[in-house]
Amino acid sequence: MPKVSVIMPIYNVERFVADAVQSVLDQTFEDFELLIIDDCSPDDSIAICRAFDDPRIRIIQHAFNRGLAGARNTGVRHARGELLAFLDSDDCWQPEKLQRHVEHLAARPEVGVSFSRSAFIDEDGTPNHCYQMPRLTDIEPGYYLCRNPIGNGSAPVIRRGVFSDICYFDDFHGEREDWYFDERLRQSEDIECWIRIALTTDWLIEGIPEPLTLYRLNAGGLSAQLLKQLQSWEQVIEKTRSYAPEFIAEWERPARAYQLRYLSRQAIRLQDGVMAVQLLHRALRTDIRILRQEPIRSLLTMGAAYLLRLSPKGLYPSMASVAQRLIGSLQARRIGRDLGSRTC
Repeated sequence: MPKVSVIMPIYNVERFVADAVQSVLDQTFEDFELLIIDDCSPDDSIAICRAFDDPRIRIIQHAFNRGLAGARNTGVRHARGELLAFLDSDDCWQPEKLQRHVEHLAARPEVGVSFSRSAFIDEDGTPNHCYQMPRLTDIEPGYYLCRNPIGNGSAPVIRRGVFSDICYFDDFHGEREDWYFDERLRQSEDIECWIRIALTTDWLIEGIPEPLTLYRLNAGGLSAQLLKQLQSWEQVIEKTRSYAPEFIAEWERPARAYQLRYLSRQAIRLQDGVMAVQLLHRALRTDIRILRQEPIRSLLTMGAAYLLRLSPKGLYPSMASVAQRLIGSLQARRIGRDLGSRTC
């Protein structure tokens, strides 16, 4: 049996999927299988996948579209590895990704979920020299609700035992199935899963400093999608409330403020200044403590939102580019310090 099962859902990603698959095949750790889950993709994505000639690749086809959570569930059911890694098909990995996580989990048997930091790339695969910088250790359950410490669905490598512990059954598709990710959610399904792991199991979730995941930013998108994402997040709140009401009573208000601030930053990325300011105002009205708890990040979001809203058209992109380079430089320094302290 392979040590690692890599699970890659496929839907309408013909522009990016070859790079994603190649980044798995280029791993320095070679004892893996790659499960490609065809979620009824309407384009040529699967034809591109079939062109790769590697015995470690298995393609599994859905009879109907089940969404990202459903594709991941199918992958978990078919996986033969002791460790399960997830890669969204528009993202990529650095060649050392699997090797680092295998070593991390071997050294830390109490850790069930190992994740890495992520570097942002644009639609053409060019790095923008900024990073997702989540907390790596000592992550309390409330942090999962207020943030997404794992960062994205292409960052974690998870022990099979974790999925055994969180498995439940649902008949949403007309027959009783084992679920790990909630297929009723079309967004925020990964956050819901991490919260359930944190609240219902004894496994630790822990990160490693290297930015081993290349997370692709979609330059397109609509601001309306941000409100749909907020609705999905509210569904996560209600589901968690059903089994952890005291936890939700304590954390719901600050978590909603952090979520609104996060969506404000996404609106900034989409260059929708009106939406960015509206979401930021909602965040501050929900819980002003985000200013005290994270003053720098909150003030940066506020400054960018108002700058985008009020600056003359065409001026904001150049100013944002300068700020992005500065932030990326500071993040890179921190990553270097963290790697140095780990080596020591």
